[in-house]
Amino acid sequence: MFDDTRPIFLQLADRIADEVLRGVYAAGEQVPSTNELAAHLRINPATAGKALGLLVEQGVLEKRRGIGMFVAPGAREQIQAERQRDFTERFIDPLLTEARSLGLTTDELIRIISEKGEPTS
Repeated sequence: MFDDTRPIFLQLADRIADEVLRGVYAAGEQVPSTNELAAHLRINPATAGKALGLLVEQGVLEKRRGIGMFVAPGAREQIQAERQRDFTERFIDPLLTEARSLGLTTDELIRIISEKGEPTS
C-alpha cells in the first residue's frame, strides 16, 4: 500500500492525483473525506488531511466549507501538464544529452525509439 521511501501524505496525495488523472474522480466530483480516507487506509486522520490540504494548495482540489473536498475544474489537465514537464526533465532531457554525446541524430534516435516501441510477437 505505502512504502517507506517517502512520507505517507505525499504518497496519498500522488494516489489521489493519479485517480484524477485516470478519470476515477472527474472535475466537480467529491473525493473521500479525511476521515473516510483514514479509516479505509488505516492511517492517522492528520496524515490524510495533510494529503488533501496539499492537493488544495496545488489547485487540484477545492474545499467547500461544510460539504467536503471536490476536484477543481481543470485539475486533470493541470496534473497531466505537470507530469509531462517532470517526464521531460527526468527522462527526455537526459536521453537527448546522451544521444548527442553518442553522435546520434534526431532521425536515428526516433528510429531506435520506434523500433523499441513496436510490440514483439
